Amino acid sequence: MPADLAQYNLAVVIPAYRVERELGGLLASIPAYVRHLIVVNDASPDGTAQVLAEAASRDGRISVITHAKNRGVGGAMLSGYQKALELGAQIIVKLDGDGQMSPADIPALVAPLISGQADFTKGNRFRDFIALSQMPLVRRLGNVGLSFLAKAATGYWNCFDPTNGFLALRREVLEQLPLERIHHSYFFEISQLSQLYLIGACLRDVSIPARYASETSSLSIFKVLVEFPPRLLMVFLRRLLLHYFLYDFSMGSIYLLAGLPLFLFGLIFGSLKWAHFASLNIPAPTGTVMLATLTVILGIQFLLSAISIDLQSVPREPLSRPLE
Repeated sequence: MPADLAQYNLAVVIPAYRVERELGGLLASIPAYVRHLIVVNDASPDGTAQVLAEAASRDGRISVITHAKNRGVGGAMLSGYQKALELGAQIIVKLDGDGQMSPADIPALVAPLISGQADFTKGNRFRDFIALSQMPLVRRLGNVGLSFLAKAATGYWNCFDPTNGFLALRREVLEQLPLERIHHSYFFEISQLSQLYLIGACLRDVSIPARYASETSSLSIFKVLVEFPPRLLMVFLRRLLLHYFLYDFSMGSIYLLAGLPLFLFGLIFGSLKWAHFASLNIPAPTGTVMLATLTVILGIQFLLSAISIDLQSVPREPLSRPLE
């Protein structure tokens, strides 16, 4: 596989922040078939700059981008993406600088992109139960809950690990992405997925175990709990608006237009009437109860039909052709 990969212009982008201990070893382990190593020093306050200077002096493939101010992992990746496009990369791979992702897994990640079976691939940490058992319990539970919400928000129901940062994509797809709309923080992966869905990019899950050693994450759990839910909601609402009412209009659109008002009407009307008659200490009329109940049930049925259509609307036809 490595010998075959050497014929492709493959670039690896590494966002680097507080990874002076792991970065040198990671760069030394990048296989020779990778033509470009783009490392973005995101204003790291430790010795990352020195590690990069020493590594670049030994390896001519390394291109260093230095941010004067920290822009977050998303901001670092966007700088790396732009550099990869300038270098003519055909496939761009993201590796974190903390050593959680093994360069040995790159061939499996890029294989569907080379064969034209997908436009975008993401590592899936949840198919390897041995490696999964090494993941901290809190992180494991958080990933499961966040993954479900991310799938609903982005529309990629076939992506089991949407928050995984080990990813690769084709140049043709990257050129279509509105990079200015992709978030700069740790919401980067989900924000990018939402944009990929809107252009119809085909996603493929690749089973790749994560590695957890001595590295520490700079991502605050409290920050995730506070910032991610409203952002996920905005991504979800934007996707529904664009996909079902601007870019297309289908039966899913009709089910949403009918189901949501019916459900809300029945819920609000029933609650108000229940409170009203309860305050009078008399039973609500049968007609009132039936009206609220039927509209709620009918609304739920329409919404379930819309969900069913949404589950089947995952992009399945790749936009890019096999690489020659």
